[in-house]
Amino acid sequence: MASRQTAPRGAGFRYDQARLAGISVAAFRTMRNINLALTLPLLLVALVVPALAGVPTDQLKQGVDEVVRVLDDPNIKGQPAQRRAAVRKVSEEIFDYQHTARRTLGQHWTARTPEEQREFVQLFAALLDRAYFSKIDHYQGEKVRYGAETINGNEAIVKTMILTRAGSEVPVDYRMHLADGRWLVYDVSIEGVSLVSNYRTQFNKIVQTESYQTLIQKLRAKDAEPAASNR
Repeated sequence: MASRQTAPRGAGFRYDQARLAGISVAAFRTMRNINLALTLPLLLVALVVPALAGVPTDQLKQGVDEVVRVLDDPNIKGQPAQRRAAVRKVSEEIFDYQHTARRTLGQHWTARTPEEQREFVQLFAALLDRAYFSKIDHYQGEKVRYGAETINGNEAIVKTMILTRAGSEVPVDYRMHLADGRWLVYDVSIEGVSLVSNYRTQFNKIVQTESYQTLIQKLRAKDAEPAASNR
């Protein structure tokens, strides 16, 4: 099922760079200089939803509405750590962290023991927390318009467009799958650049050129850094 298509994207952004414990993330330079914190907490904005939106879009919007409620809560407005924790709690009901982590590790996932898999999921979730949720206070009122929704069996893609304060438009697509009766996000693509593919490329290079233990050591080191050291 599909709704109306989104408008063409705008132009005029500078490109970002990102780092994970010394790992160069060159692929992130292809993303526009928007605050990536706006994607993982489901963009933290009021949404315009097509009249024919389906179940994946509806469930996505429910999560967004809850995030907005948290951000607007005056009781935690001046408490960044508490706000981030509250948004993270909501995001755990929207994102399938284990499925996302498994996809980022790719072919190396099956070689891991159950204990190693559990630790990797925990470290990967912590990485996303630091990379995105820690920037939640950078939200500047961007809005999102939903476009087409495509469902293929237990998989779905929900297309959205970020409407920036500068008047530009940035396409962001959510890949979702049906798990235990709910549609959960497992990947986010900004202008065609997939979060999962980005991390999978980085992780695979480290495992192949060094070792899986080296990757885990880097993730552990990142997790041990004080929160204030995040950029």
